[in-house]
Order: sequence, then C-alpha cells, then structure tokens
Amino acid sequence: MNPLHLAARNGPNVLVAGLVAGLLLPSLAEPMRPLLPPLVMVLLFVTVLRMEPTTLIGSLSDLRSVIRTIAALQLAVPLTLLAIGYTAGWMSSPIFLSLLIVAAAPSISGSPNMCLMMGHPAEHAVRLVVVGTALLPLTALPVFWLMPELEDIRAVTGASARLFLTIAVAASAAIVLRLTVLRNPSASTLSSLEGLGAITLAVFVIGLMPSLSATALEAPGIALFWVAFACVINFGAQVVMFSLLRRRSPPAQATAVSLIAGNRNIALFFVALPPEVIAPIMVFIGAYQIPMYLTPTLMRRLY
Repeated sequence: MNPLHLAARNGPNVLVAGLVAGLLLPSLAEPMRPLLPPLVMVLLFVTVLRMEPTTLIGSLSDLRSVIRTIAALQLAVPLTLLAIGYTAGWMSSPIFLSLLIVAAAPSISGSPNMCLMMGHPAEHAVRLVVVGTALLPLTALPVFWLMPELEDIRAVTGASARLFLTIAVAASAAIVLRLTVLRNPSASTLSSLEGLGAITLAVFVIGLMPSLSATALEAPGIALFWVAFACVINFGAQVVMFSLLRRRSPPAQATAVSLIAGNRNIALFFVALPPEVIAPIMVFIGAYQIPMYLTPTLMRRLY
C-alpha cells in the first residue's frame, strides 16, 4: 500500500506517533528545531493544496460573519488580555505570554479535518482557516505593537512582514499549482496529499517536544503544570465557546468556532517573533500539542 495513503487513513495515529516520538526521543527532536520555520510553510502549502479552488472562493461568501468571528477570536480577546496584563503587571510572565500567543493565533490548519472526524461538515472551519490566516498579519499587528518584547517599530513591522510573506508565498504557490498542474486531482492524489499533511505535521510536532521532554526529566512537576495549563486553556476555551453557541448557531458552525477557540496555530509565530521571545514558552508550546492532538478523541462526545 502507498505509505501516504496509509498515513491518510490513520491520520490521528500518525499525529500521536509524532507526539510520542518527540517526547521519548529528544535527541531526535533537538536537531529539527532549525527546520521549524520552513515546516510552517510546508504545512500551509499542503493544507491549501488539498482544498478545492471552488471551496476557497466559496469560503469568502459569508465574509461578514467570518470576519466578525475572526475579529473576536484573534483581535478582541488578545487585546482584552493585554489590558488585563498591563493592569495586573503580568506582562513579563511566561504564563501570560503563552496565553497571549494562543489568543492571537488563527485556527490550526487541521481544524476542517477534526470537524469531519467528529461527524460535522468542514465548510465553516475552512472559512475560518482561510480568512483567519489571511488576516493574521493585520490582527497580530496591534498585539505585536503592545508587546513589551517588541520594543520598536522595526521589530513590530518586521514580525508582521515575515508573517505576511510566509502566508502569501505558501498559499499563492499552492493555489497556482492547484489551478494548473493539479486542476482535477484523482482521489488517490488527494489521499496522498492528506497523508503528506499528516506526516509533515507529525514531523513538525517532533521538533516542538524537546523542551517539554527535557523539563519532564529535570522537573516533572513543572512539566505536569504546563501540560495541565495547556489542557485547561484548550479544552476550557472549547467548552465555554460551545456552551455559548450551541443554541444560537447551527451545529456545524458551533462546532467549528468552538474547536478553533481552543486549537490555534501558534506555530505561525515561529516565523514572526524573534527566538528570544519564543524561548521562554517553548515548554508550553510542546505541552499545547497534547490537548490539540487529543481533541478529536476527547471532545467528540461534547460536539
């Protein structure tokens, strides 16, 4: 059997395998850290390449509702957190910075697949991924501006520019390829792309885990705290959002927005923020992968 087809058929297991490999084999994970920014572009490229061009165009049909959701999740929430952080004096705390990075990030690229795994259509999740990722350079700009770690305008504009270029180059290349070479891909080709996406994501996860595994060996209590914190943030955001939307929105839309409220693509900030900003929260970034990859299994009953 084609290994890419096998990976596509067992996508959740492939992700868990990458998670376990990153935790148990830190010597394998550590050399992969320099590859994280390029892998971010690969993940974006593969995600867009798998989408039908008509789906991408159709994802803009409900633009007003989608933009309101994006503005609430990616702009209003992080700006509210910044106001609280400044008032309470928490701006230098790694815990607060971790929370802020999650709040400012767009949906993970795998959210449409997660919706399908839980028995709901993926169209609304696709809308939120496409528009949320495209608008990220704009929604992140005021957040970057107010972060004390980015002290001058050049750092702020540089971070936003890197973010924009990453998204524009990866997405544009995928769209051009899909409209030319892969205009009518076969089911086998789409399955191969799905498997490639799962494998790329699993490899990417391996590179995120050494900080968590090293901390677990040296200070298990601290590692456990970060895992518990990540689970509370991720699952808690999903439960709260679903409680607010379950009677106000169609099930597919409530599921997509709730899932995305907790599962954010913080990996995009690897290409935007300087290493000295990311370094203090690498343990959290590793821990955050655990509830993210367990969402289809643990949250299925809720949705």
